[in-house]
Formats: sequence, C-alpha cells, structure tokens
Amino acid sequence: MSVAFDKPSWWQRIKPVFEGFDLPLILVVMAMCAIGLVTMYSAGYDNGTRFVDQSRNMLLAALVLFTVAQIPPQKLMALAVPLYVLGVILLILVAIPHVGITKKGATRWLNVGMVIQPSEVLKIAMPLLLAWWFQRREGQLRALDFAVAGGLLLLPVALVLKQPDLGTAMLVLSSGLYVIFFAGLSWRLIVPVILVAAVGVTLIVSYEAQLCQAGVQWPGLHDYQKNRVCTLLDPTTDPLGKGFHIIQGMIAIGSGGVTGKGYMQGTQTHLEFIPERTTDFVFAAYSEEFGLIGCLTLIAGFTVLIFRGLYIASQAPTMFSRLLAGAISLSFFTYAFVNMGMVSGILPVVGVPLPFISYGGTAMVSLGLGLGILMSIAKSRGLMQR
Repeated sequence: MSVAFDKPSWWQRIKPVFEGFDLPLILVVMAMCAIGLVTMYSAGYDNGTRFVDQSRNMLLAALVLFTVAQIPPQKLMALAVPLYVLGVILLILVAIPHVGITKKGATRWLNVGMVIQPSEVLKIAMPLLLAWWFQRREGQLRALDFAVAGGLLLLPVALVLKQPDLGTAMLVLSSGLYVIFFAGLSWRLIVPVILVAAVGVTLIVSYEAQLCQAGVQWPGLHDYQKNRVCTLLDPTTDPLGKGFHIIQGMIAIGSGGVTGKGYMQGTQTHLEFIPERTTDFVFAAYSEEFGLIGCLTLIAGFTVLIFRGLYIASQAPTMFSRLLAGAISLSFFTYAFVNMGMVSGILPVVGVPLPFISYGGTAMVSLGLGLGILMSIAKSRGLMQR
C-alpha cells in the first residue's frame, strides 16, 4: 500500500530562510540606504559612475547581510579564533618591507591575488574574538581575564597604528572596548581613563600655541597626526593647505541653514570646494542641501538603528550573542560620531566613512557583514522562543 504525500510548495521550501528577520531593523536600514543613494546622486552625479557603483555596493552588502543572517551564532563563534589569527597574520605581512603595498605614504594593503586591506578584517574579527573569550569565561571572570582581553585587543591595534592608519585603529579599538565594557569592566577602571583623557585634552587646548610649534615632537604620534590635531584647534593657520578640508566642511554645513539650499543646489558641493565630497566629507554635502532638518533626520535614523541593535543584544540568548550584538551596534555610533565630528570641526580629520552615506565598496560590505550578524542573533532569539 502506498501513501501519497503532498509536495511542499516553493514558498514553503524557502519560507524558513526569511523567518526571524528583525523587521524594524530592516526598515531603518532601507530608509538609511535610500538617504545614502539620494545623497550620492547629488554629490557624485558628475563624478564618474559613483551613483551606479554605490548602488551595486549596496546590493552586494544586502547579499552579504542575507547570507550571514543564515549562519547561527554558534557557527559564527567557531570562526572567531581563525578569523582573528588570519587578520593578525595579514597585518604582520603588511608590515614586512616589500610585501605590503604603500600608497600616499601609508602601508595598509596586501596583494593576495587581489589587493585587500587586512585591517578591515579586524573590525569584525576583534569583537567576535573577545565575545568568544568572555563566553568561555562566563561565570568565573577575573581581573586576569580582562587583562588578557586587553592584550588581544592591543596587538592588532598596534599593528594598524604602525601602518599608519589612525582612523581604522580607532574603530578596531572601540569595537573591542565595547565588548570589554559590556562584559562587566569595573567603572573604577573606566573613570580614571576618562579623567586622564579630559585633562590631556584641556592641556592641549590651553597650550596649543606652544605645542603646535614647528619642531615640537608629540610622543607616540606621527607628524601628520600632530598636524591634524593642531589644524583642528586652529584651521586658519593654513587655510589653503592642512586646514582647507575643515574650513570648507564647516562653510558647507553652516550655509545649509535650517532647511538647506535644496536638492542638487549645493554650491560648495557642485563648485567642488568640498574635498572628498562623496567619501569622507559627504556629510558636508548632505548638510548643505538638506540643512539642520536633514541632519536631525539622519541622526534620528542612526539613533533608531543603534537602539534597535542594543534591543536585539538585550534579548540575545547567550553571552556571546549579547556582547557581539552590543559591540556591533555601538560601532555604528563610533562611525557616525567620528565622521560627523571631523566634518563639523570638533574632531581631527581621520579616514572614517559615514555608514550608508559615504561611497566605498569595502565599507559597505563590512556594514552588510555587521548587520548580517545582528540579523543572525535576532533570528536565534526567535528560534529560542519557539
């Protein structure tokens, strides 16, 4: 006797792939991508194929997001150590003379059949590894465990600083510090560091005239890094040179007013006064055309994204997932705050893109990878609740 079974429809077969996605997160990401494409069309329509290329980058990031979202957090945890080790080995290879590729005075790239920037790997590998480390130590955390985590964090940060690449080093450092903080680092260790930093900034501002004199060396910093800080303090000392970026960015932001000059009506942007108007300084182009209202809308979008990510972290079923989701969520804050801060003239100029808005294939893929991990954690939460 034979029994007939109805074959499942094609939708029944693929439905599990789409289940568990966090709808609020998807909606805010789509809204931010729309803002990014609108901005890129205006800022880059006369700059080759930037708009088309950015559209392709976003589609690639969406594919990465969708693919990574299908990987359970337990399998992501298994990748933590191999990915970290691979990233550190690649950074060491970059530092070897005649192996790393040097552009504009910085050795940051490596040719492995294609040219890659190994430091990008650590933006994800670092929080992955530290979340894995604290997951293994759950319930028995000691001061030594935090010290080991600090050592694991400082190794790649030091290698990235050597390239030199202050912007990426800052992002890798912050992503690791977020994990350490969420793991339970005592405020008794955090507050003294904050106080020392505040005193240091106060002294630099107070003695700027003496410290920024030619020939004065700043311990631990390259000359170009010292010049960036000094230019931030007083960009008018070299308005056509080192201070040009900051001055033009502030002019563009200020000229936007409350409502902006109007879409594709930005004079600073389209007369090409804003350097790197499709990449690092795209926020200045956006602010000029959309004004204060547009800036508040953009900040609101990032705020919703970050808090939604933190909500996903709070609902995650394991310590690994909570730490990883929390660190990735606050990494978006670091990107946005540093980029907007440097363009607005309150932070030194570093190469940090504005998520969803700045042009860049590597940055978009990294963004898709981080969002894919958040989606994976959100899906695992749904599976645990069944």
